[in-house]
Amino acid sequence: MLDEGLFEQVGEVVRGSAPRDLGELRLMVRRTGVKAWFGDAAPHREHYEAQVINADIVTAAREFAVEIGFHAEHPKAADNDAALERLTTRQDRWRPALGDDAVAGPFIGPANWRRVSELWLDPDLADGDIAFEIGVRLVDYMTALEPLRRTP
Repeated sequence: MLDEGLFEQVGEVVRGSAPRDLGELRLMVRRTGVKAWFGDAAPHREHYEAQVINADIVTAAREFAVEIGFHAEHPKAADNDAALERLTTRQDRWRPALGDDAVAGPFIGPANWRRVSELWLDPDLADGDIAFEIGVRLVDYMTALEPLRRTP
C-alpha cells in the first residue's frame, strides 16, 4: 500500500541531495510521485520524475512499478525526440553512472513522449529506506543527465 507521505519524503531527499550547481531546484509532489526540474517556477516539459505506475500499464509488474528518471513531455513528438537525441548521442557519458537499467526511448504512456528511466518492479514501499533510495536514484539521473541537456 502506498504511504501518503512517501513522495514528500522522496522530495526532501532530492532537495537535500541535488547538486547546487545545477541551478534552482523546483519540486512538485503528488501522492503517487514527485517531479523535479531546474530554473523557472512553471513545471518544465523536460523534467525528472519518480512515480508509481500500475501493473495494467507495466505488465511485467504484479501490482505496480516505480519509475525513476528523466521525461520529455512536449506536445510535439519531434521536440521530445530532439531532447532524447541530445542524451542518447552522449550515452557513453551517462551510462556508466546510470547502468543498463536506464532505458532511453518511448515513454510509458503517451506515445509522443520520451524517457530515460528505469522501473523498479513491485518494490516494498513499506521498507523504511525506500524514500531515501528513490530520492538518491532520482538525483543520480539529475547529476548524470542535466549537464548534458544544457550543452548543444
